[in-house]
Amino acid sequence: MGHRIRNAREEDLAKVGRLAGQLVRMHHAWDAQRWMLPSGVEEGYARFFAGQLDDPDTVILVAEDSLGEVVGYAYAALEPRSWADLREACGKLHDVFVVARARRQGIGKALAREAMARLRDLGTPRVVLTSAWQNQEAHALFRSLGFRETMIEMAKELDRSAAG
Repeated sequence: MGHRIRNAREEDLAKVGRLAGQLVRMHHAWDAQRWMLPSGVEEGYARFFAGQLDDPDTVILVAEDSLGEVVGYAYAALEPRSWADLREACGKLHDVFVVARARRQGIGKALAREAMARLRDLGTPRVVLTSAWQNQEAHALFRSLGFRETMIEMAKELDRSAAG
């Protein structure tokens, strides 16, 4: 079963928004306090991506299956140096998502590779990403692409009545 990676187009954005909504819901299910789930998340993502589509420092890709149906997407962008994160300017791989029925076919890897190639072509020397600690499948994918662990994010909910 073949697939094709290509630039997202305006007519793809509703579908990409739906896929992004699945990604948000997956994270929210893992930790509802950490991961937001705004109402209208699919439409919100589609609007957000519409505003990013023509940005030359942004990469939005879709994966089509052999029938031409969008089954995955990747979103990446150049990021400036960040003193708050102690990080030089880089490419950031924000999202890689493939629908469940199309997983384990190399689509996520192909999306990530193409996004990294595009970021390299934009001149970035490195790519960083974050991944939910529960997402072991994604960690294995990213390790297979040469990513290494560099950071652990931790969260604590604060009791407003006491300094816990």
